[in-house]
Amino acid sequence: MRERWRAVGMLALALFVVNVVARLIIRFGFDADDTAAADRVTLGMFVTLGLILASVAFVWSRHRPAAEWGADVAAAIGVALALTLFVGPLLVGKSPFGDGAGTFFAQIWLYAAASGIGVLLGYLLAVALGLDHRSQRLKRYAETKAAKPRKPVRR
Repeated sequence: MRERWRAVGMLALALFVVNVVARLIIRFGFDADDTAAADRVTLGMFVTLGLILASVAFVWSRHRPAAEWGADVAAAIGVALALTLFVGPLLVGKSPFGDGAGTFFAQIWLYAAASGIGVLLGYLLAVALGLDHRSQRLKRYAETKAAKPRKPVRR
């Protein structure tokens, strides 16, 4: 159980670090008036989050049932989202609600969309390749049933 929560914590930390790096690049790399550059860095951050979550979903779906790893990924995304919303702005000298309620809620929806798309793509790739946990179990079941000879019925 401890290993399971360690993996969730490490995933949440990795997602938060991606956000902090993007915030620092925007803060120190560009002018405050250059919103186009900030938008490009933000888009890159969301793509990176999606790719990380796609790879985690692909790997975790190979070894564990979807209900188990799905709850772990959802917990990690929730923790990372809370850290991103409330701690991330403080690290670059801003207030979490400084840009207004619209920006605050837009962050939530964009983060949820990027993470949801990433997890879905990773899982669907594993299913399409037949490498997910359920497909592997069905494959092993079919192999064991085909390997045993059929017993004749006595009357």
